[in-house]
Amino acid sequence: MIDTLEHRLKIQARSLGFELAGIAAAAQADGFDQFQDWLARDFAGDMSYLRRLAPARRHPAAILPDVRSVVMLGLNYYGAAPSAGEARIARYACGEDYHVVLRRKLNELLAWVQAEVPGARGRGVVDTAPLLERDFARRAGLGWFGKNTMLIHKRLGSFFFLAALLLDLDLHPDAPFEARHCGTCTACLDACPTQAFVGPYQLDARRCISYLTIELRGPVAEELRAGVGPWLFGCDICQDVCPWNRKAPWGREPALQPHADLEALDPAELVGITDAEFRRRFRGTALWRTKRQGLARNAALVLGNTAGIEALPALEAAAGDADPVVQEAARWAMARIRERAGTGG
Repeated sequence: MIDTLEHRLKIQARSLGFELAGIAAAAQADGFDQFQDWLARDFAGDMSYLRRLAPARRHPAAILPDVRSVVMLGLNYYGAAPSAGEARIARYACGEDYHVVLRRKLNELLAWVQAEVPGARGRGVVDTAPLLERDFARRAGLGWFGKNTMLIHKRLGSFFFLAALLLDLDLHPDAPFEARHCGTCTACLDACPTQAFVGPYQLDARRCISYLTIELRGPVAEELRAGVGPWLFGCDICQDVCPWNRKAPWGREPALQPHADLEALDPAELVGITDAEFRRRFRGTALWRTKRQGLARNAALVLGNTAGIEALPALEAAAGDADPVVQEAARWAMARIRERAGTGG
């Protein structure tokens, strides 16, 4: 093996815990026009930041003006499905906030590059930056787009985070991943309880459980609430049913391993959580994204979908919450529970 900078960089990335590493040339994102069309169809819902920063996603130079190469990295987070009684949270949210974990590793990798090439400039980015990272990941040879819009790797499946290191260095790019290996399978499309996929490779985020439980700040549309089911935060359904995840290896990153306090979440308790308690328990985790209002609203929906009459006292208290979104979700949940129990009123 020739001892190139590219080869050594990939070895260093793997030593930092990244299972996947590939290089793409910095050029216009392949899917920028499709992204613009997706926005035009209003599939982004209330995620106004996607529209506001849309032009920046055309080219990575919007992030690093002199960028020449994009190093795409993948970090596996797959593990046992977390459960909190009848409630569920997405696997990726069970440990430390992945943004913190990825940025830490990206900073270490950039420092290594700058030691190898003094004067090199770069920037590490995760999904908060305006980069169409899936496009560059495919271009860097890391996998293909599944029908559920996730990037899929033959060995790792789809339960991995993407991160990018933008560099002003001319690195030799890897061959892009040209094939698709989903065939005629539609398991992910068929399994979505809110019918968020309008077709293969097309996600209407406004109906996605992850969007509804994380990004949406107001009330969840009533016709979608039953479909949320037990999901307190995020959703793994379309990945759980994917055949490529059946033999996926479990992640090894210690910071992403499930925290005990995130495996013991009680929706009957969370529906009444205070701002102070929310800050104490969830700062530094992915659940921070929902804010107190979102988590309490989600807890009410989960109780409405799964709980018995034992949850009514907690919901009755939440119906007096200062936040009208939480109030309304609690009243809806009480009505659902009473309907199931046949108690009426």
